[in-house]
Amino acid sequence: MTASIDHTHASDLQSWVESANLPGSDFPIQNLPYGVFCGAGDATARIGVAIGDHVLDLLACEAAGLLDGLAAAPACTRSVLNELMGVSAEERTALRHRIVELLAENASDDMRDQVQRALLPVADVEMLLPAEIGDYTDFYASVHHATNVGSMMRPDNPLLSNYKYVVIGYHGRASSVVVSGTPVKRPSGQRKAPDADMPEFGPSRLLDYELEVGMFVGPGNPLGEPVPMTNAEDHLFGLCLVNDWSARDVQVWEYQPLGPFLGKSFATSVSPWVVTLDALAPFRVSAFDRPDGDPQPLAHLDSTQNRSHGGIELTLEVWVQSLRMREEGIEPMRLSRGNFSDLYWTAAQMIAHHTSNGCNLRPGDLLASGTVSGPDKGSRGCLLELSWRGTEPIDLPTGEELKFLRDGDELIMRGFCEREGFARIGFGECRGTVLAAG
Repeated sequence: MTASIDHTHASDLQSWVESANLPGSDFPIQNLPYGVFCGAGDATARIGVAIGDHVLDLLACEAAGLLDGLAAAPACTRSVLNELMGVSAEERTALRHRIVELLAENASDDMRDQVQRALLPVADVEMLLPAEIGDYTDFYASVHHATNVGSMMRPDNPLLSNYKYVVIGYHGRASSVVVSGTPVKRPSGQRKAPDADMPEFGPSRLLDYELEVGMFVGPGNPLGEPVPMTNAEDHLFGLCLVNDWSARDVQVWEYQPLGPFLGKSFATSVSPWVVTLDALAPFRVSAFDRPDGDPQPLAHLDSTQNRSHGGIELTLEVWVQSLRMREEGIEPMRLSRGNFSDLYWTAAQMIAHHTSNGCNLRPGDLLASGTVSGPDKGSRGCLLELSWRGTEPIDLPTGEELKFLRDGDELIMRGFCEREGFARIGFGECRGTVLAAG
């Protein structure tokens, strides 16, 4: 079931929280993403909703009786989002409607007074991981990324024959998923130069980022019971931004015959706010338009609804600021701009395929799209592609050349949805700075 457009998406809907109404705000009242935070001097983790430059404390709202009558209210008092992710889509929609009532400009003075006591400036809180991530799966859903990388490794056969039939993915490492802003230490590992007889061990020289979209699982499915395409999105809670840091020199040495391992497992950064499927309803588009000659999805990966509304028009950007840029007061530079709708496989297909063998997904599990790259150079989602394996360096404003990440480089990922007739909504940022190997 695809989330429906309703009164909460109206472009003229305004909030009495004035910062939410400012042009360019990531978090207008039409968005209302969920996250987990703790306040200054208070280590208690609790669930919040972003509104403008404030956070609405749902634990405080529940204590004040503002969520009375909602089936999802008990889940709002937890220290992580897992239980809320596990409630039904209908219960999540009802919660969204109540939060809009609390924050809309037509709220009564008495209601505003009560809600005001549950609002905190986002500058005064620390954002935490939104969920206890039991499992993390990383997909490879961009045909443009797969073709580019394949052409570097296998010029005569860049795209393997199974790619257009099966949703490729691998099981990642949940323990090293970190929230935006967490520094990332340069990993060490085995690497082998093309002209070397033996591998060596040491800090990665080809450290990279990957621009991805994260998908948090909702209710999940029992072991042995596949999720059909017709209700795959009922098991999707919302989306965030993901930077799947990659040590390319370690990766290329180890990935055959069994695939990614230590070149990927050292860190994965996620943005703190999870944008719900309800908020994304106005920005649904058709699934990827497969070129003539490409096979159509097999029956278990196909549905009429997915063909017409399986995609999401989500603009994604990557920015970089080197240590020298910061020292000289130079603002971050944009490296690329792509779109989530360019993926060959949709979120629903990822869920349906993941569970097609009976694998059970659980609330709070994280699925990532794989690198989001588009058809042109400006939409490539990693340095491996942008610098074409280091042979086409990127010029920074300081005169530096960027081939792969250096110590001190900060990566900033941003995402937003825009469509005429609807309010722009954003995803905030996913940031990470590279530290020297320990």
